[in-house]
Amino acid sequence: MNYAEIKQYDVANGPGVRVSLFVSGCTHHCKECFNPETWDFAYGEPYTQETTERILEYMRPEYVRGLTLLGGEPLEQVNQQGLLPLLRQVRQAYPDKNIWCFTGYDYEKDILGRMYQEWPETRELLSYLDVLVDGEFLIEQKDLGLVFKGSANQRTILVQESLKAGEIRLWSPDR
Repeated sequence: MNYAEIKQYDVANGPGVRVSLFVSGCTHHCKECFNPETWDFAYGEPYTQETTERILEYMRPEYVRGLTLLGGEPLEQVNQQGLLPLLRQVRQAYPDKNIWCFTGYDYEKDILGRMYQEWPETRELLSYLDVLVDGEFLIEQKDLGLVFKGSANQRTILVQESLKAGEIRLWSPDR
């Protein structure tokens, strides 16, 4: 897996100060994507254990609320495989910090309906996520007034609550 960027201090992609990892590789190719260079799986730098150690160090301060995964597409299978060692270590080191993930895939149709059944990585990866923002960015539904998402079709899903309930539970800014 390659990555495009690590933001040590990010306040735009989840609540509070966060560390954000932008992975490389995406097959969605959304019209007017804000990060089209990350469509290329070879873009950026190779992800290594040293990268994980740097992210863990960035997450150390008390004021850092969590980690956000973006891209590119974190849920491409090769990226899921690359992210699992990081997520295991983040959960072990910082069990009280949250993990957000942005994906162009649809939670029910693509993730639960296909990936969860076909790729062993998906089940474990979802077990680490607190919030998943799903759905491709649609320029026709762009809305600058939305919190932590770009188009009205996207949802901010509480992953663990949704898995437990067997139906979508949405995050809201007042939580």
